Amino acid sequence: MEVEYVIGVAAAVLLGTGFVLQQGAAQQLPKWEFLRPRLLADLLRKPRWLAGIGAMVGGQLLGAWLIGHVDLSLAEPLLATNLIFALVLAGPLSRQPLHRSEVIGALVLMLGVAALSLARALRSAQVSIGSGSYWPYAAAGVAAAAYLFARLGRRRSGDLRATFTGASAGLVFGLQDALTRRTIQVLDAHQVIGVLTTWPGYCLLVVGVTGLWLMESAFNAAPLRASLPAITAGEPACGIVLGIIVFGDPMHVSPGLLALQAGGFAALVLGVVLVARAPALSSLLRVHIPHHDRDQGQGAAP
Repeated sequence: MEVEYVIGVAAAVLLGTGFVLQQGAAQQLPKWEFLRPRLLADLLRKPRWLAGIGAMVGGQLLGAWLIGHVDLSLAEPLLATNLIFALVLAGPLSRQPLHRSEVIGALVLMLGVAALSLARALRSAQVSIGSGSYWPYAAAGVAAAAYLFARLGRRRSGDLRATFTGASAGLVFGLQDALTRRTIQVLDAHQVIGVLTTWPGYCLLVVGVTGLWLMESAFNAAPLRASLPAITAGEPACGIVLGIIVFGDPMHVSPGLLALQAGGFAALVLGVVLVARAPALSSLLRVHIPHHDRDQGQGAAP
């Protein structure tokens, strides 16, 4: 299990770095590109964004291995610690010192990860309700919720736009994690030919591009503090639920472990919110975007 934790932390470091680099580039683009295909095309010409994508892809590859070999209820909290590393990188870039709220948030987040991991390690009565036959219904439910949040984001502006769109991206990334797990299972059973001749790999590609587009739109709409909490909390929440419904991940039913899991998840969400609202993250826009570029980016919202 030590190897899984090392890989999980390495993935979180790369993901956090990638988020900071991508957001710094996405928010420089005009606001009217929000939720438009041109957003991704313009970002492809920005070296900083490409570096962020490279870091994120590295983190996702490590995360894919982790998701394919442990339960989503353990993998997702480990990957959620990327927010801590985003804060560590954002501090020097924005020249903002760490504040007590960020430190407390980081500790709360780590306690949540520890609680959920401990709950997975302890033995107790368990039930399993999941089935692969639930895939269409679960995917449709996630897609509907993601579409609703994206629509709400389109009708809002500023921080609310980024938050709602970030929630949409988080749900899609949770679905991507579940598809990644299924693709790894196919790969282990049938090698590469199995991925090329079955649906999970193709669905993974479509969902991955959609999630990226939604995330960059959220990054474009407002500072990182507005979008990253919803992204980072929505992904593990969706991934854990899909793990239970689709993959049959067991649920502990003893009162003590139910309380531990509920407390761990609550701490995870609270820690994500506290860390992501750090001044260091919200000040990246002021540091890296010249005044005249900001003025040019205040185009009309679609």
